[in-house]
Amino acid sequence: MVKEEVEADVEIKSPASKFHTFVGRLQRVPKATRYVQGCDLLEGDWGTVGSIVLWKLLFDEEARVSKDRIEAMDFEKKVIQWRVLEGPLKTQYKSLLKTMKVSPKHGGPGSTVKWNVKYERIDENVAHPERLLQFLVEVTKQVDGYLLSEE
Repeated sequence: MVKEEVEADVEIKSPASKFHTFVGRLQRVPKATRYVQGCDLLEGDWGTVGSIVLWKLLFDEEARVSKDRIEAMDFEKKVIQWRVLEGPLKTQYKSLLKTMKVSPKHGGPGSTVKWNVKYERIDENVAHPERLLQFLVEVTKQVDGYLLSEE
């Protein structure tokens, strides 16, 4: 199968550095959104490349888990990348790589969060991960709302 990708841009009101720093501290994300109910460190150190985390998620109103390895964590470029190792998504995709990049808006307040999901489906009958992309957009909006309420 061919590797494919889907992307979405989310306009947020939070500054790029504040949003990226908050999400980079993975263990804090469950405070900001009902969709992420927990994040446990399984290997390595929080926020470091190679670390493995177990996300406890509420996806389509169903409890799920996803075991992910941090592939990239660049605070200067405001990029975080996770590779899905285990969980329901691995039954449909041979590989799945989620990338979040936060950029300040040019000429105004706020930022843009770009989500990119690169994946390889196990066969052509598996849907593209549009629902996962929408989930990431919703999480982004809730985290932004949480950060704005803290100000």
